[in-house]
Amino acid sequence: MRRPSVRAPGGSLTGNLVLLTTVVATVAVLLAGFAAWRTARSNAEAQYRERLTRQAAVLSVAPNLSVLLLDQAQRLTGATGVRVAVIAPDGQVAGPSAEAVTPRDRDALLAGEDISTTAVLSGVRVLVEGRPARDGAVVLAQPFTEVDAAADRIRAGLTVPLIAGLLGAALAGTLLARRIARPLVGAAAVAHRLAGGERALHCPVHGPAEAREVARALNTLGTALEHSEGRQRAFLTSVSHEIRTPLTALRGYAEALADGVVEPGQQEEVGRILLAETRRLDRFVTDLLELARLDADDFRITREPTDLGALVQETARAWTQQARQQGLRLSLEHPDEPVIAATDAFRVRQLLDGLLANAVRHTPPGAPVVLALRRTDTGRAELQVRDGGPGLTDDDVRIAFQPGTLRDRYTATRPTGTGLGLAITHRLTERLGAVITLRGHGPEGGAHFTITLPEGV
Repeated sequence: MRRPSVRAPGGSLTGNLVLLTTVVATVAVLLAGFAAWRTARSNAEAQYRERLTRQAAVLSVAPNLSVLLLDQAQRLTGATGVRVAVIAPDGQVAGPSAEAVTPRDRDALLAGEDISTTAVLSGVRVLVEGRPARDGAVVLAQPFTEVDAAADRIRAGLTVPLIAGLLGAALAGTLLARRIARPLVGAAAVAHRLAGGERALHCPVHGPAEAREVARALNTLGTALEHSEGRQRAFLTSVSHEIRTPLTALRGYAEALADGVVEPGQQEEVGRILLAETRRLDRFVTDLLELARLDADDFRITREPTDLGALVQETARAWTQQARQQGLRLSLEHPDEPVIAATDAFRVRQLLDGLLANAVRHTPPGAPVVLALRRTDTGRAELQVRDGGPGLTDDDVRIAFQPGTLRDRYTATRPTGTGLGLAITHRLTERLGAVITLRGHGPEGGAHFTITLPEGV
């Protein structure tokens, strides 16, 4: 069944990207429009001043300007509202724009200087441009109403491009958002399918770098889930087989007892078999529970200063008798000075018991088993369990701490336990903050386990 897509309260990525690009484009368009709006007036004024300047320059070179009829000069400027004034060499000003010429401007023009200013003519603000001539000077005035009209025309011409720019930015933002979001949407769909239990899925790796990284991570996760679940299935198969064996024996003998087919002289032997199978089953269930507890959040580790020398001596004494019964030589190596570490003494003893049980099980009679304590060059405490057994291959070392793997590999050729001991040891070592390493062949020829405890006293 297809899972419905779940949208966060903040909306989809595509919608957010479209909104963001639209907002950015709107702000950019508004800023550009505001700047264009402000410069439209100054541009229009510059255009009209340039026009007045050209017209004044044309009139200034006319011969006998002082006798040029003003109506003829007015016709030369065109019907644009421009007013003309002529300044005679004696300072007399005549013409429609004479009012806009101040004495200071008049003197400057007669002195051969150009003028460019503003003035008030008949109550209307005007642009004023004046140029010296061969015979006096000429002054032109343009009302600002013409400038304002030109500015309005410029501003009106900006509206369509600004709106087109805004729409274009929104469209581009939509296309870009979809292009960016498409690989993420595909990755989300793959993630939902993985969560729904599908495996062997492949998420296409394309799009921006971040989207490609998400796709690669999903592909890695899918592979890891498939591998992990495969291991779990294999482990459950092994567990089922391990539990079924003693249960089959228990059921068979229980049915025999219930049917009364067990002879009186065999009852004691049957009882011993039932007890052995029950203990075997109890040990397996205990290991399973211990492995589960190690992954629980409430698993307790109580760290306190611990004399590791005394701890390994106590452990060696506890295992000496069992090793002797199996014809093994258990030896202890430890420094003369105390080795103190801040750790959980009970859990360290549990680690050593598990490793020694593994060593005693696999070491043939007459071969050595060594329990060693030493301090490394960096000051850390190091515990070792070495044996004279058949050892392990490099491939064995690689998978040694996976539940049940070595047991399945060597069931037919070596003595085996529940297959959970090394997995428990590895997990417990991690919970202690320590590091466990394994060499397939140590000084005694067999497996060589080393536990390095963390620093601190």
